Amino acid sequence: MLQGVALAGSFMAVLGLGLAVALAVANRRLRVVEDPRIDEVEAMLPKSNCGACGAPGCRVFAEKLVGGAAQPVQCTVAAPEQRALIADRLGVAVGEQEQRLARLSCAGGRNVAWRNARYDGLASCRAAAAVAGGGKACPWGCLGLGDCAEVCTFDAIRMDRHDLPVVDPDRCTACNDCVEVCPKGLFSLEPVSRELWVACRNLADGDTAEAQCEVACTACGKCVSDSAPGLVALANNLAVIDYARNDLAQRKAIERCPTGAIVWIEDGDRVARGAAAKKILRVSDLPLAGRP
Repeated sequence: MLQGVALAGSFMAVLGLGLAVALAVANRRLRVVEDPRIDEVEAMLPKSNCGACGAPGCRVFAEKLVGGAAQPVQCTVAAPEQRALIADRLGVAVGEQEQRLARLSCAGGRNVAWRNARYDGLASCRAAAAVAGGGKACPWGCLGLGDCAEVCTFDAIRMDRHDLPVVDPDRCTACNDCVEVCPKGLFSLEPVSRELWVACRNLADGDTAEAQCEVACTACGKCVSDSAPGLVALANNLAVIDYARNDLAQRKAIERCPTGAIVWIEDGDRVARGAAAKKILRVSDLPLAGRP
């Protein structure tokens, strides 16, 4: 019996030694040597892991930079000096990329948009949207509870006095977090060159839309008539801009809009409405629809 135990022990020892040798050989032959520059470049990145560059994190982005699959300019969080240092270390150009900003397709603050009910619950747009749409008369409108401002790690969004998000172009990194969190899908990331903008998503007919919000698009078609052919069209009672023709965009497209739903945006945040747009002087909240 002792002889059998000794034999089994010897077998296991030989087996273990054989496996150890096999693993050592495999490790030597199959080992992938990682470029040491990846660690260096990662250390130069802001480590925010925001995803604005299109990669799931700074480590993956560093790998892409070293592999030539990305350019330093794609890190919109890093300062220009940081991007220049990375480019110098890798011996590549910084690259060029037009700035993109988060844009909101709604101008219906509490002073111009009617409410059918007063929401009283968790202060979250997502929670409010789950309760009969949030109480706003316009089912497409911003609920104004600030989920976008809360989720923005760069403090690029603040809520104005009418509970509408305002994006700071100097802080926005186009990280996409506000796009993902908005339950109404009102945010999108847009190049700053897209100065002609429809600040509305209401798909109701004109009379219904204006009864819900004083600055809603009424699909009157004046912007279509005043724009270059094909630049603006009407689809589902809403003006839609074809940005493939963005070079044809001119400010005159907004001038006759009666509600100011189509606007011209300069310098990232300067919003201009046309001369024919009704002047909104009210600063207080509208009451609930149908109530004094």
